[in-house]
This record gives sequence, C-alpha cells and structure tokens, in this order.
Amino acid sequence: MKIGAVILAAGLSKRMGQPKQLLMLGSKPLFRYAVDLALHAQLSPVVVIGGKEVGELRTHCNGLPVEVLFNEEYATGMASSLKLGIHAVGERADAAMIFLADQPLVPNQLVRQMIDVYLAHREKGIWIVRPEYKGLAGHPVLIDAQLYPQFERIQGDEGGKKVIKQYNDRLLCLPCSTSVWGADVDTPEDLQEIRAILH
Repeated sequence: MKIGAVILAAGLSKRMGQPKQLLMLGSKPLFRYAVDLALHAQLSPVVVIGGKEVGELRTHCNGLPVEVLFNEEYATGMASSLKLGIHAVGERADAAMIFLADQPLVPNQLVRQMIDVYLAHREKGIWIVRPEYKGLAGHPVLIDAQLYPQFERIQGDEGGKKVIKQYNDRLLCLPCSTSVWGADVDTPEDLQEIRAILH
C-alpha cells in the first residue's frame, strides 16, 4: 500500500492579513510542519499546492522530496487545490492523506494511528479515516483511491465535505482526547497561542 500526501497551502489568509503559510513558527514557516509530518510518516508522493506565494513555498522545500504545484485557480477556494492535489497523486498512491498548511500541532503518532486504522479496516469497506476533536471532525483526512474521482468533481470552497457526507458509511473517525492537535492558525491571536504552546 502506497499512501501519498496532499498539503493545501494556497489559501488567501484573509483573517491573518498576510500569507499565513509562510509565517515563521519556531525555526520554520508554518506550512513546513505539515510537510515534515508527511515526510516523517514516509508518505509518497508528497504534493504541496500553492497559490500566489508558490515561489517562496518552493524555496522552503528546496532539497526535499516534495512536489510544489501552482494552482492557477487558487482564488476560487479550497476545491481547486484539492482537485489539483488528488490529480497529482493520482495513480501513484493507493490512498492520500490531506493536510491543511495551518495546523502545526498535529502529532506524528496521530498520522501513524490513522494509517494503521485505515490498513486494518480497508478490506472491511473503510475508505475515509479522520480525527475527531471533542466530537468535531477534523484534519488530516485519509482517503482511499476509490474516492479520487469524486474529489475531482468538487467545486468552490467546500473542500471535501460533500464527498465525505455522501460516503459517510465508509468513514471511520478516531476520537482524539487532545483537541489542541486540531488547532489551526487563522488570526494573529491564534499564532500567538500556538507559539505559547510550542514553547
């Protein structure tokens, strides 16, 4: 089984007021946490989807076994990035794990657990594995290749919610007692809080 990674880093960062994926957090930019997580889990291929800042994303991934792709339609919302990423992973992976570039606290053990659960339940018909933080579904999301064609049909800023809802009977959620793992950085205040947690 080969599992790839799609890292969504093309957002417009409207609430942050500047490209949040490039904001420094500790010794590296925010989006690199997801990249390093995917590489640590030995996911392959690892595909980063960028927008206006794609050149800087590529600079920060220089020397890494990572593909950084430019989404020309990044302003239309998450669906265009997700479709581009799934298409890029395509036939090279039996499944793909979708990461958000603004969630730096997702731990290695969660990714490993998601992969183990997927491998253990795939033959029982499970095609989607995702964490649940305090009862709320979160990221990253692992999807089986059977669903790639469905993800290539999504539109706008909805992401993959519609597909996951449609295939709810194929979904397995992992309850996580540590809800901070799912924290994302949307505002300057969020960034300060996460810096405090990391320190």
